[in-house]
Amino acid sequence: MKDKAAATAHFFNRELSWLEFNQRVLDEALDPTNPLLERLKFFTIVSSNLDEFFEVRVAGLKQQIESGSAALSADGSTPQEVFQAITQRVRQMVTDKYRCWHEQLQPALAQKKIRILEISQLKADDLKWLDQFYHSQVRPVLTPLAIDPAHPFPQLLNKSLNLMIRLEMPKNGALLKHLAVVQCPSILPRLIQLPREDDRRDYVFLGQLIAHFLADLFPGTQILGCWPFRLTRNSELYVDEGDTPNLLKAVEEELHKRRRGHAVRLEIASECPEQVRAALLKTLHLTEQDLYLVDGPMNPSRLMALYQGSHSPELRDAPFVAPVAPVLRNKKDLFAVIRERDVLLHHPYENYSSVVEFLEHAAEDHDTLAIKMTLYRTGGDPRIVGALMNAVNNGKQVTAVVELRARFDEANNIEWARKLEENGVHVVYGLVGYKIHAKCALVVRREGNEIRRYVHLATGNYNPTTAKLYTDLSLLTCRPEFGEDATNLFNLLTGICQFQGMSKLIVAPFDLHAKMLQLIAREAANAKRGLPARIIAKFNSLVEPELIEALYVASQAGVKIELIIRGICCLRPGVPGLSENITVRSIIDRFLEHSRIYYFENACQAEIYVGSADWMPRNLFRRIEVVFPIEDGILCDRVIREILGVALADNVKARFLGPDGVYTRAKIVNGDKPHRSQTEFIALASPKAPAKVKEKIPRVELAASPFPKKKRA
Repeated sequence: MKDKAAATAHFFNRELSWLEFNQRVLDEALDPTNPLLERLKFFTIVSSNLDEFFEVRVAGLKQQIESGSAALSADGSTPQEVFQAITQRVRQMVTDKYRCWHEQLQPALAQKKIRILEISQLKADDLKWLDQFYHSQVRPVLTPLAIDPAHPFPQLLNKSLNLMIRLEMPKNGALLKHLAVVQCPSILPRLIQLPREDDRRDYVFLGQLIAHFLADLFPGTQILGCWPFRLTRNSELYVDEGDTPNLLKAVEEELHKRRRGHAVRLEIASECPEQVRAALLKTLHLTEQDLYLVDGPMNPSRLMALYQGSHSPELRDAPFVAPVAPVLRNKKDLFAVIRERDVLLHHPYENYSSVVEFLEHAAEDHDTLAIKMTLYRTGGDPRIVGALMNAVNNGKQVTAVVELRARFDEANNIEWARKLEENGVHVVYGLVGYKIHAKCALVVRREGNEIRRYVHLATGNYNPTTAKLYTDLSLLTCRPEFGEDATNLFNLLTGICQFQGMSKLIVAPFDLHAKMLQLIAREAANAKRGLPARIIAKFNSLVEPELIEALYVASQAGVKIELIIRGICCLRPGVPGLSENITVRSIIDRFLEHSRIYYFENACQAEIYVGSADWMPRNLFRRIEVVFPIEDGILCDRVIREILGVALADNVKARFLGPDGVYTRAKIVNGDKPHRSQTEFIALASPKAPAKVKEKIPRVELAASPFPKKKRA
């Protein structure tokens, strides 16, 4: 772009777009049509999202500013301009967030007998119980820390809850004022549930409990004030892979540093005196721009404790247990099913246990020779990791490509990598300079006199826990071309070779970006020739400038482009002469939209690709990602009709992005029936009367699949 005005006309700012995504999450907490505890869940997610935003994105911006960087973002903003805009937007979000808590969620919870009480509200029996709890469970792990010339300001951990205390103490006939800090240990629950004999659920905040007993910690003093505060620190890992002989050890060392990285945000109780706030900011090398005054719970993400458990089912979404996919139901030999035809699984609507059983079956199977798979965020699931270790015990050759730098899962991945190695799994940490974000498993079997390869490819991690919460797609296939490509992929990740291109798989950072540009350009060329041209893309984020510009060119050529983007979108839709043929919608609902699907109409010869990559620079150029085609005709039609079509018809949870950057909810007009895509996906997966259910699902007219529907020999 030649100037800022032109850049701004083409791109939304990445960071501000992410904040608008977080606002959409907050909107779900504000939505009275959602069950109360689900609203609370969204409320806590807003806070945990903001924490990570400051730990990574704001921390990076501050480093740019401090280094004097003049680099401009795609929308033409300087780091200082972006930081100032972020500060203004977050302050408004924080105000809205706590208004939501005080005016809506907390009163509504109290009406349902779920209360967070002040110490002053407690009766004698509760005070007696808390006194015993404090002295037996809390006091032994507290450490009061004075701040004076002999006691410098303590090194407080990232996101820890602390109390800043102002007190005075008589000495030599005078009253001397002091400051002190008490850190609330993370091993203690932030919400302490009071004992009740009925169905009431009453809690007290840990910080308030400690504040109540401060005189016990500082005997002989008078407490003048106590204010909770919290630090957020830079949590990005800085590992120079080219200059370290041991990546595992280097990541471990950086993890120790993370907890004490440079402070980037100070949150403190709004009633804290300005003098105390100023002293804290100076000590932490922060400014007023980094200060956020809190009128409510210091860390709302801890309120998730109110959501957890099985209590109050009437305040939650209806329970949902995903059924096994029909094609795999009551089938003992998964390999036989896959030999008959490709299997597509839609999670969480179809049970992820089928993927786990695929691995367990391979581990126990007499004919399995080898298992290879990538692990990004496993969650330490004992069935998946256990299957790999069991396979070793059964004499299989097992390789796991473990990504140590999966953000905020590093420690967990290190632990499981070591256990895998101890149990004989060959653990590899991938390619220098690239994160391994691809989701791929390869099972090699001897079948008679032949070797057959079975491949699992997916959009989501090998994590059965998040598979219940995230929407993703899995493909199980034994097509020879896929097996050969998967073999070459693992050779690339574990050996020493150069990427030579693949038959079916598209792999970042090698050819994914170029392939997507090529497919977009083909649609534009078809539109110019008067042929049917349409693009539908569903992913988490759209940031990469060259792909955005390619979509603009396609729009101007007449291509109809429909984007379903949960989070960041830097593209401006609906701009006359630029993007009037582009629509962008975001769906925020019960499950986290996570699947990545790319549909290209190709003059009525539709091509559909699925994979692990968003259209962001990091995914396209700094990660190993895999995108793969859906080639079975029946599965292709299913993606078109029952996944993309249903998502495009959502008029309940969808929000549309305008050219001004504002998202507005879809409207039900002209007597249209409400369509909530995730509810309809649940209905489609139900084993009860699927034919009748499908008749009620809206059909969006897309190109038919050109692929044959006959079974593969």
